Order: sequence, then C-alpha cells, then structure tokens
Amino acid sequence: MGRKKRISQTIIFLLIKFFSLSVVLILFVIMAFIIIKGIPALSWDFITKAPEDGMMKGGIMPAIVGTLYLILGSMIFAFPIGVLAGIYNVEYVKNKRIKNFIRIMTSNLAGIPSIVFGLFGMVLFVNRMGFGDSIIAGSLTLGLLALPVVIRTTEESLMAVDDTFRHASLALGASKWQTTWKVVLPIALPNTLTGLILSIGRVSGETAPILFTCAAYFLPKLPSSMYDQVMALPYHLYVISTSGTDIEAARPIAYGTALVLIIIVLIVNFSANLLRRYFGKKYKVN
Repeated sequence: MGRKKRISQTIIFLLIKFFSLSVVLILFVIMAFIIIKGIPALSWDFITKAPEDGMMKGGIMPAIVGTLYLILGSMIFAFPIGVLAGIYNVEYVKNKRIKNFIRIMTSNLAGIPSIVFGLFGMVLFVNRMGFGDSIIAGSLTLGLLALPVVIRTTEESLMAVDDTFRHASLALGASKWQTTWKVVLPIALPNTLTGLILSIGRVSGETAPILFTCAAYFLPKLPSSMYDQVMALPYHLYVISTSGTDIEAARPIAYGTALVLIIIVLIVNFSANLLRRYFGKKYKVN
C-alpha cells in the first residue's frame, strides 16, 4: 500500500471515529442537560399525584399512566400486523414488482409527517368510527405511525435468515406456513424485536397524533376505560412549556416531565432488549 493510500485511509478512519464520538457526545450532553434540570423537580409526590392548580402544582401520575396506555395500545395493534405484513411480503409474495411496490408504499408511509397521521386518525377513528377522543383512537393512530417501522425491520430480519433452513424444513415435509412459523420466525425473532424497540421510541414522544385523537389539557384523574381521554407526557410537556401566564415558574415541571418520559422510554427499551437477548440465546444458530 502506497504512502498516499495509507494517509488517506488514516484520515478517513479518524473522520469516522470523530463523527461517531460526536454523536455519542451529543447524546450524553442532552441526557446530562435533562437530568441536571429535571432532578430537582422529581419527588414521590411529583410521580404519584395528580396535577393541581392548572398543572402548576401536584404531580404527573395521570400523564404517566396515559402514556403507558398509549404505548401498550399502539404496540398491540402495530406489532402483530406489522410482523404478519413483513412475513407475507418476504415469504409469500413471489412477484418482484408487487414486492417492490409494497416496500415503496411502506417507505412512503414511514415518511408521512406525524401530524398527518393525527388528522387522519381524527377523521377515521374519532369521527367516522365513533370512538371519540379516547385511548383507543390515540392508540390506533400511533399504531399506524409505528407500522412501517415494524414491517421494515421484520422484512430485514427474515431476509437475513439463511435459505438452507427453509429448504431443509420443506425437504422434511413441513408446509410453507410450518416452516415460516416454526423455523424462520424464531430465528428472526431477536432482530424482529428491534422493530418493537424502535417503534416504542417513535410513538412515546409523539405529540401531534394524540393532540387530535385523545390528549386532554388538564385531566387530574386516571382513565377508567379505553374510551376515555387521557393526559400524556409529550402533550403535558408541550402545554407546560408553551402555555400559561408564568412559563418560567413551570420550567422545572417541564424538565421533570421530560426526564420522566426519558426514563420510561429507557426502561421499556431495556426490557425489550432483555427480551431480545433471551430469544437470541434461545434460538441461537451455531
């Protein structure tokens, strides 16, 4: 290797290392900023009590519960449908034009702004289907938002499975569905769960879709059914940061709310990662 090539390679490696470390540094700076600003607001009352005095006092318990309901509801809708759609496109669609068309449409769906999903959810789920402003309307809207992420990660994980496993299963007399369900999907499951993790991160911080479908400005009580409105941490954070007569006094509450939201997302993602590792060891292919 010539001297110029070695110098060029060294420069490229240094640039890659620099930008990679820069991304990590930016993440740590953001996290440190939120933690430093948010910790003073955290207390047992802040986490377990309902808001009072127009959200200027009290806690954020209804917003925490509402956020968890919306995350759970959206994943119950998006994950099974997204996984089945990914299986269909990889394992069953043989026409390349149809397969490419589905992938293009999935990519286009992923690129639609979240506020458009919110408007669509309001028209379809809130008005047309009669759910009203409710948890189920918000969950279905967020599920649509997460659907393309689940579909694409499922497709990628299934395509990463070696075809020899499919051929061996079919040669032993298994049907196409048995091969997919018993052989291919378990091997691809750890990577498929990556879609679950990414989609949780996507929906947990969305404000526009829930603004149209389920979010309440001030609702100091826990929901009693899936047809109730809810408070949610992203919308709660938006309202506190932009509304009211004393925004400066509300800043500590806003930082505390942001910190709680990040903690919830980290806990959910960590749990999903543990599940991913468990299935990765269980179905490890040597």
